[in-house]
Parts: sequence; structure tokens; C-alpha cells
Amino acid sequence: MASLSSELRNRLDAAVRTARQEAEKGARKALQTLAVDRHEPFGPMSVEERGLRNRLRARGRQLGDVQSQGTQRIDHLAHGIAYEHWHRMLFARFLAESDLLIEPDSGVAITTDECTELAQETGEDPHALAARFAQSALPQIFRTGDPVLDLALPPETRQALERLIDELPRAVFTADDSLGWVYQFWQSRKKDEINRSEVKIGADELPAVTQLFTEPYMVRFLLDNTLGAWWASHRLSEVDLQEADTEAALRRKAAPPGVPLDFLRFVRSEDAAGQARWCPASSAFDAWPEHLGDLKILDPCCGSGHFLVAALSMLVPMRMALEGLNATEAVDAVLRDNLHGLEVDLRCVELAAFALALAAWTYPGAEGYRPLPALNLACSGLAPNVAKEQWAAMSERAAAAGGMPLKRDLFDVDDNLLSAQLRNSLEALHDLFGEAPVLGSLIAPRALEATLYQRDFESVRALFSAVLEQERTTDEQIEQAVTAQGMARAAELLTGRYTLVITNVPYLARGRQGKTLRSFCERRYPAAKSDLATVFLERCLELCGEGGTASLVLPQNWLFLSSYRKLREKLLKTEMWHLLARLGPGAFETISGEVVKATLLTLSRGDLAGKPGTMYGLDVSEYRTAGEKAAQLSQAEVKGV
Repeated sequence: MASLSSELRNRLDAAVRTARQEAEKGARKALQTLAVDRHEPFGPMSVEERGLRNRLRARGRQLGDVQSQGTQRIDHLAHGIAYEHWHRMLFARFLAESDLLIEPDSGVAITTDECTELAQETGEDPHALAARFAQSALPQIFRTGDPVLDLALPPETRQALERLIDELPRAVFTADDSLGWVYQFWQSRKKDEINRSEVKIGADELPAVTQLFTEPYMVRFLLDNTLGAWWASHRLSEVDLQEADTEAALRRKAAPPGVPLDFLRFVRSEDAAGQARWCPASSAFDAWPEHLGDLKILDPCCGSGHFLVAALSMLVPMRMALEGLNATEAVDAVLRDNLHGLEVDLRCVELAAFALALAAWTYPGAEGYRPLPALNLACSGLAPNVAKEQWAAMSERAAAAGGMPLKRDLFDVDDNLLSAQLRNSLEALHDLFGEAPVLGSLIAPRALEATLYQRDFESVRALFSAVLEQERTTDEQIEQAVTAQGMARAAELLTGRYTLVITNVPYLARGRQGKTLRSFCERRYPAAKSDLATVFLERCLELCGEGGTASLVLPQNWLFLSSYRKLREKLLKTEMWHLLARLGPGAFETISGEVVKATLLTLSRGDLAGKPGTMYGLDVSEYRTAGEKAAQLSQAEVKGV
């Protein structure tokens, strides 16, 4: 597969920007037609319409739309509806172009022409039918009974979106970076508006402002010099490392099938006996697990899944070679065991899930479309959106429904069935996730463990996942249950420990941060507080397990500004540095012309690795374009620092 050309990228950009504008306008019109924003329904509305109205209002409140004296804002809800309808149509076209649009009754893939023929027989709109088939094939993305998708957009809106889909050429849907650009283009206008307003960044602004597509060469460089370096150290013999003439020869020798390891760098030096020997410039990562099934990768800011999809393409042939698995077995094993992702924006989680599913179904030699293992993805930006007292009461009832016996006092009056410690822990989690929409993967449930959880940590997590599951009798409770399940999954991933934490961190200077985010960063990460990017650097190291490694795309200014001096001193003293690559102006190619100087950095938990590291550096800052940097990262001199 190839990347989008500039011409196709511009066409996709224009289509997605227009689609958001049209879809949000149509969503607001559809909501107002159902009186979702009014204090009561219109008189002529049917029972079904009134029921959908109530479900939509409940979803809107869960998303953060405020209710006041019966009326209710619909801003968050309209955005959610617009996003879901457009992307269901978009995903259907992606599936069709990859022969993965499945007719549910037969289980057979159909073409767009065949879908049109079926639609004529049933009297449906072809795009609506394709979207319905896509929804059926992607239950982890589009949930059954979602009121957002049960709402029909106005005919003129559907027709406008259908034209935008039809006018995009097939090459857009077969390029390997299209899905990543889709989200950046969806947020572009919103990002520009926020930046012009100079408003402090809170939960509503954060996803758009911090969104930045990671160039493929950055993804490959970081993966080649972590996972690729680990693989090479296991596959290359001592003879290979002593007798090879060039790095290129070692890359060819080490590369798994279909994975060229173009950016894997080696250095040559003499050992204690005076024997010249090559070794990976970053490290052999000897502290990592011996078996690939035990190697856990996390992208805590996964966006549209760029790092995860690239990691899948590397891990599948590795597991096939080491474990004797066929392609289908290896793909499923990698999804089940190795890949984990978190993202503050639920929309990005859906994109990442689709990107992973598409990569799994199209992997060469695999079986194509099939049910996949549950993906280890979660939204870290979901909040309870319910009062603490109500949360505690529902926790009590959930515990009772789960078999915990009621306690009664001497007068036969029901007592609190939860211990004070467990109740305090649940309330602390409520407080913690209450700030989730702005903190996202900075939330650290394990930070409470020493003071609150103690031996009850697993009990808290188990009960947390069931807090709202028992109560699904009202529209409000259904939406809260869905949110609680998402929070429970995020809590599980946030308490994990990972071999490799790899991501492009969000960039946001302290002066632009809203009060909640700024106060949190100052309190929890004082040495890194000057930018959200460096705060995430520290958070990524926290998420590493014993011998684990963080490999990140970061802005460059933290390497020399005085405001980061304490952070630099801390990291140099406590962590193992492996590799640093400096990228100059134009590190990212943005449609709006942003100039971003970036750093590619790989560190390991020094306190756990037990020995100082040797840092190797590359400087390609004089090259401006992504193509030039890609070439230089694979050729530039590697210097010990």
C-alpha cells in the first residue's frame, strides 16, 4: 500500500471538512425536529419518536450537554451524531474497496455495485444499506441500539454526504495513511477556531488542539529501533555481528518477512578483547521478555492507531517465525496479547479500532473478514457524569446484586454493605475520573493504591466494572452503564505495566492550559509542568513495567530551555537513555503550515534496568521535508553521547 499523494490528501481534506460542516448542520436540524433541545416534545410526535427523543437527551447529558429548566443544549450531541453518521458511511467505503463489506445473512463480501443492486431490490438507499452492513461488521465500534445512529439525518444532508463519499477516488481508500489524515482533517477547522480565540484549553478544546498526525517515518524509526532492535538481537548471530560489512547487510539479515527495518541503526565498536563488533545503536533491550506473547505495547495517546497498526505489521511475521503460527493465528494473537491503546477522544478510539480491524482482515495470508478478538482499546476521557452520592448508592446496589450479603444492625435496619475502605476507594475513583475528559491517560488509578486500595485493589476494580451494569431500566441508566463499562476498561489499561510505551505525545504549553489541567500537572509532575508533552514523557515512564521502555515523539525545546532544566537533570540521573534524534523545522507536514521541531527519544526505566545506558544521537535538523528526514534517519552518522 502507498501513502496519499499531495493531490489526494488535499481532496480528502476538502471532503472531510465539508462533511463535518454538513453533518453537524443536519444533526442539529434532526434534533430540533424531535424537540430534543426543548423542555417537552411536540404534540403530534409518535410514541416511537418520543422514545428516541428521551434516549437522545440521555445520551446528550452523558456527553456533557447541560440541562436547565427543561431545555437542553445539543452541541455535544450534534457533534457526536455528525461524526458517527459520516464515519459509518466512510468506513463502509473503506470496507467495500478492500472486499470486506459483508452481507450479514450470507456472510459474503459484496461490491459497491452488488450493494446497489441489493438496495434496489429492498427499496433502500445504497449508502444506507452499505452503512448498515458496515455497522453489523463492526460491533466494537457501532453498538447496537445506539440512539445516535437510530436518528435519521435530513435527506438533503444524507445526499450531500453521499456525494462527498462518491467523489473520492478509490486510491484514497487503499492508501495506508488515509485513516490517520481523516481525523486531522475532521478537527482542522475546529482547531483553527480555537487557536484564533486564544481561549484556555479545557475538555472541549483539548482533542482538536492537541491532534497532530504522526508522519510514517517517525513511526517506523521508533519501532525499528525498539521492537526491531530487540528482534535483531535475537536473530543475528555473533558471527553476523562481527563479520558484517555494513548496517544495510545487518538489516537485510535481521528483517522479518515483509518488514525491511529500514531505520534500524547499528554502531560498531571494539569489545574488551579488542574485537570489532556491531550492536543496535539503541539497545538490545535485554530486560524485555524472552517470549513475544509476554511483550505488551501501549500507545497512551493512540489517535487513529498509527503506531498500533505499524506494530501489528511487525509482530505478526515475528510470531509466525518464532511460534509456528499461521497468519490468521498470529494476527489474532497479536491483537489479543500485544497491542493496547488509550485515547482521550472516543472518536479516535473508534478510528483506531477500525484501522486495526482493517489491518487484521487485510493482512496477507490471513482469512480476511472474521470475528476478531476483543481489541485492547479504551477511551481514557470518559467521566461518570453522576453525583458522587448517586455513584456510591449504585455501587451498593451493584455489590448486593453481585452476591455480597447485606449487613443489618440490631434493629434489623440495612447497613452499608461496603467497607469504609472500599467505599472511600470508589469515591476516590469517582473524583479521579471526574476529570477524565481533560486528563485522559494522565489518570493514574495506581497512584491511589498505597493509600486507599491496599489489599482491596482487585475488589475495587471488579466492583467498579459492575457499578452501573445492574441498573438498565431507564434511558439515563443505559447510557451511564455504557460509560461505566468504558471507564472500567480504561481503568484496567491504566493500571497495567507495559514493555514498550510508544506514542506521539500531545503538545500544549502551560500558558494555554485550563485551570484543571494546569493544576494537575503542577501538582503531579512539577519538573515537567511547562508543557503537556513533557508531562506525558514522565507519565509514559510510569506506565513502563520492569525493564520497560518509552519511545516518543516530543517537541525539541525541552532539550535546551531553562524551564526544563530540572526535568533534564532528573531523567539523566534516573533513567537509561538509548537514542535521541533531532528533527528541525518541518518535522510534521501540516496542511495549515505549522512549523514543528520534533525529537525522537527512547528511554528505559533506569531504576529498574539497573545500569546506565549509552545514548546515541542523530541530528537531521537541517532537512525540512518528511522524505529528506526519512532518508537521513537511515543514513546519518550515529554518534555516542
